[in-house]
Amino acid sequence: MPLRILVTGGFGYVGSRLTPHLLRLGHHVRVLDLMLYTAAGFDALKQDKSFPDWKGRFELVIGDIRDPNVVAQAVAGMDAVIHLAAISNDPTGDIDEVLTRQVNFDAVGLLLAAAKSAGVKRFINASSSSVFGVRDVADIDESLEPEPITFYSKYKMLSEWLITAASSPTFCTVNIRPATICGYSPRQRFDLTVNKLTADAVRKKVITVHGGEQRRPNVGITDMINLYGLLLEVDAKKLNGRTFNFGFENLKVIEIAQAIQNELKSLGVEIRVTDTLDKRDYHISSAKILRELDYKPVSSIRAEVANLRRVLAGGEFPDVDAAEYYNMKFMKISRSAKAYEFTSR
Repeated sequence: MPLRILVTGGFGYVGSRLTPHLLRLGHHVRVLDLMLYTAAGFDALKQDKSFPDWKGRFELVIGDIRDPNVVAQAVAGMDAVIHLAAISNDPTGDIDEVLTRQVNFDAVGLLLAAAKSAGVKRFINASSSSVFGVRDVADIDESLEPEPITFYSKYKMLSEWLITAASSPTFCTVNIRPATICGYSPRQRFDLTVNKLTADAVRKKVITVHGGEQRRPNVGITDMINLYGLLLEVDAKKLNGRTFNFGFENLKVIEIAQAIQNELKSLGVEIRVTDTLDKRDYHISSAKILRELDYKPVSSIRAEVANLRRVLAGGEFPDVDAAEYYNMKFMKISRSAKAYEFTSR
């Protein structure tokens, strides 16, 4: 059944793939986005001729999720919220703890309250597998207590408690903890391991690996958008107040490089290994989502690399070093206490 869905950050890296996916499924989609990283995702949607009826089922709210008036406008009349908007990744989050807290925690409480007040029935929250920190555990599953080591992961962890506590018989909430996401998006990121190594392999024919023995869980962006679409349909009793890891390939960085090298064999890519101070190593288990939601992966690192190669060869990203493809380089946003207008009324 078609739903009315709000996607916060709907033209970010994942959102730029998710928004057209939801429209293709027949849903009505409203995007709330500040457009921090250009309007590339929206531009791609406007140029997509594969489903010409999308305009009648799409709305755009350009604004800040810390603004109570903007949030109230965005959630009005919606059946579900998929919350993607965030200060994303550890290095970016560490630039300013207060800013990271405002966006990744304070604004989540505001959004939850406004959504419940507006009669929203389902709230899907994008958390992160980074909440576990660095752990010497063979398989990190949802029963293990998080130990975040960065501001980004700290406030992602704390926001999970808000999501879980807000659940009720009439308000289904769920946390998803993705591994590092890889693959093509109109709002591309080359500050993610697989994407960066693939870009280097295609243009330089060399992959430089720092260290290499660190394990890095990854999940394809195709699986990510597929999951969000399915979560709108899953029986609320299977989701409500729960948290799921989401990532299926726990490879060492050197193994990721080798997978890319094998996928791009015709290019004759060389791998060079250097030392690194970054020894972060972790391995997440997604057995729970495979077992309890019967999720079946639809992509892989190699499939995402092959797709990204086609896009790069087609010239869509002529300068992969451009700042807009790197969150920390490009993000320009200041602190705002507007969320507190909601609590001070």
